[in-house]
Amino acid sequence: MSQTAYRTHHATEVTEALVGQKVTLAGWVDRRRDHGGVAFIDLRDSTGLVQVVIYDEEVARPLRSEFVIRVTGEVRLRPDGNENTHLATGKIEVVAENIEILAKADALPFQVSTALENESENKLPGEDVRLKYRYLDLRRPSMQYNLKLRSDMTKAARHALEEMDFTEVETPTFIKSTPEGARDFVVPARLVPGSWYALPQSPQLLKQLLMVSGVERYYQLARCYRDEDFRADRQPEFTQLDMEMAFVDQEDVMAMAEKVIAAIWKSAGYEVTLPLPRITWQDAMDKYGSDKPDLRFGNPLVELTDYFKGTPFRVFQAPYVGAVLFKGGASTPRRQFDAWQEWAKQRGAKGLAYVSFADDGELKGPVAKNLSEEERNGLKEAVGAENGDAVFFAAGSRESSQLLLGAVRVELARREGLLDPKKFAFTWVVDFPLFKPTDDPDDDDVAVGHSKWTSMHHPFTMPSKDWIDKFDKDPEHAMSDSYDIVCNGEEMGGGSVRIHRDDIQDRVLNVLGIGSEEAQEKFGFLLDAFKYGAPPHAGIALGWDRTVSILAGADSIRDVIAFPKAGGGRDPLTGAPAPISAEQRAETGVDYDPDEDQD
Repeated sequence: MSQTAYRTHHATEVTEALVGQKVTLAGWVDRRRDHGGVAFIDLRDSTGLVQVVIYDEEVARPLRSEFVIRVTGEVRLRPDGNENTHLATGKIEVVAENIEILAKADALPFQVSTALENESENKLPGEDVRLKYRYLDLRRPSMQYNLKLRSDMTKAARHALEEMDFTEVETPTFIKSTPEGARDFVVPARLVPGSWYALPQSPQLLKQLLMVSGVERYYQLARCYRDEDFRADRQPEFTQLDMEMAFVDQEDVMAMAEKVIAAIWKSAGYEVTLPLPRITWQDAMDKYGSDKPDLRFGNPLVELTDYFKGTPFRVFQAPYVGAVLFKGGASTPRRQFDAWQEWAKQRGAKGLAYVSFADDGELKGPVAKNLSEEERNGLKEAVGAENGDAVFFAAGSRESSQLLLGAVRVELARREGLLDPKKFAFTWVVDFPLFKPTDDPDDDDVAVGHSKWTSMHHPFTMPSKDWIDKFDKDPEHAMSDSYDIVCNGEEMGGGSVRIHRDDIQDRVLNVLGIGSEEAQEKFGFLLDAFKYGAPPHAGIALGWDRTVSILAGADSIRDVIAFPKAGGGRDPLTGAPAPISAEQRAETGVDYDPDEDQD
């Protein structure tokens, strides 16, 4: 609906078909240009720009960037040679007959003009300034595009799920604290002094209760909250597209999710070929050094553990030795190889060993002199290199070495310009372990339970069929019925078949070191529900902010969230978190002492 009390048309609706007609437009002054008695204004609204011509200098003089105005005038074709082919309205202009200033604007802390969109990002201030004045930052066309894209994606996902007979159900925000792998945000309950609500890390237990309730196909765009240390790709509050189904297995859920993903991408003009490829978790780690591999390019890792089995080089006398090819890297100056060492150290590694193969085949680099003659002679073939290439190595524990090489692989691709944001490489990662050790230095998740093992996903994940009878006898090797969907090296979402049998659930909790009393205290409501006929069920959740950022080609999920948090969970716009008054604190019951109450 374009026509309102303030306008007859939006900017981009003013086309050649309206030449000779009078229109009324409303929006912001994107920029003003003066040309000897004639002023030109780019009027901007949510749809784009249209050029307005003002012949009265007295009318044009007070207008400044970001003034809100209403313009009435006649549409005409631009003079020959003055068309703007980069603008949807580039063939026409509006000759102003009347301009009304609806609101003035102070001098801007930074420019938001569309004219700056194609200039260097250095024109923008730091993120804290952008977030402090987020209402200005959101006026920029790229941000408007992201918000509209997010809205379109949501509509597409809802439509796809409705076609598959899903029911949208909201679950509560105030719940009981339950262990799910991250710290809870907690809220004091004023009416029950000394008691607290938790904000949900996910609707995991509640959606399982919906399955027990007979809601066989549920979905929700759920708000989730996790009190985690700050990372560039995480927010303390976020959204996930949550989906759960009863009487299904892993294949059913993955097929459903593929249809949703295809519909989402189609809403942005992309076709996704189904079914999506798959890779096991072990193969992903071995080939790409990541459980969320970026498949927009090749260059898999090469394991050399057996190759260096009898090596005289002490560094390579390790449980795992791997390599990644640096195509054409032999011409890299020494100072750049030194910079790679610093890059690796910033990631927690001691360094990054390397060799290079000169154009004449000579093996060079600090590692070369430490290898045996046999190792030097066969290395080029072993790693698939050619003259002119270089090779990076990592040695040590399998997982940490693979993670380092996986990061090198992606960084090489980034520097070579291979990470095309308009190219989308999907894959399912399947066959995850059921548990992981709690003392893993590369993992910052909060352990669930009190044993040497914690859940790889969450404690309600079903062991795979082959491990149902023995997962608690060999937790180290037990596998699960779980699956992640990955795109362009980002985990878009994940899910699993859920445990619906209380005997299996008890055994999983036992491995995690959660006794029956603690289990009853923390999530007894779910365990009790299972006693009344729980159907087999499974589900998946897409991290909605991350999914939007992938499709938008945004560098950060903060660029697709209207009002995100900055580092440390701070909000530069509102000033949250902020102290509360002594009166508020007393009223909340935060300092409630049960002993004093008894006195």
